[in-house]
Amino acid sequence: MYDYIKGTLSKITAKYIVVEVSGIGYIIHVANPYSFSNQVNQAIKIYLYQVVREDAQLLYGFHNEEEKTIFLNLISVTGIGPTSALAIIAADDNDGLVAAIDNKDITYLMKFPKIGKKTAQQMILDLAGKFAETTTTNKGKTNTKETSSTNHALEEAMEALSALGYKASELKKIHTFFEGTTETTQDYIKAALKMLIK
Repeated sequence: MYDYIKGTLSKITAKYIVVEVSGIGYIIHVANPYSFSNQVNQAIKIYLYQVVREDAQLLYGFHNEEEKTIFLNLISVTGIGPTSALAIIAADDNDGLVAAIDNKDITYLMKFPKIGKKTAQQMILDLAGKFAETTTTNKGKTNTKETSSTNHALEEAMEALSALGYKASELKKIHTFFEGTTETTQDYIKAALKMLIK
């Protein structure tokens, strides 16, 4: 089992980042790949969790140990897999997540992709009180403005949100709302997630 990896961030896609170590590129699935946009070709440290399946060995990455702890708590709940956990983490709203669990706000929790009523109830049952000492941090998450006549940043954001499990019908509304604006991919993702879960 891996704890973390240090290497050069060589690639960013809508679903994952690639970190190169000694000539080997490691595919690492993260909640918001574009939150690493300012670190391309730079040395980074990513905290890891490895999932070994019959058909694949997958690495999931996190900005810090707090984010990793949230992920581990989430996947401990029956019905929540790594992809769903990443979608919840991508919202970058730990306070809202904790409040929803502690206040038994099933409606809030069901706004995350692939989280139905039964799973939301299980989250409340299993996780109430577990996030008390976990704090949200934006360490390593900085923005740089991107401009494009075709709004490449918005298209990348839609791809990333789709990878997290959000439906095309939801994303179409988000895309229409942001048409004509100019933000970074990361900013579009964060703003869209706030709209999707609130």
